[in-house]
Amino acid sequence: MKQAIALLLLAFASSSAFAASRSCEELKAELTARLDARGVKDYTLEILDNADIKADRKVIGSCAAGSKKIVYSKNKSST
Repeated sequence: MKQAIALLLLAFASSSAFAASRSCEELKAELTARLDARGVKDYTLEILDNADIKADRKVIGSCAAGSKKIVYSKNKSST
């Protein structure tokens, strides 16, 4: 049991370090692929500085060592 917990902690720590080293564009592309695979339509992902994020925006990712966020917004339908 202790080995399983240690393995999970190691996996979490290494994935966090890997995520911190990825570029914002790579993370945005990965998130786009996940949303598309789930059938999400009519959305926009933006890379914004922390200072530019408004309270009503939905943050779905963080990059550039936490200085930027990837923000999801649903496009308004034109019907």
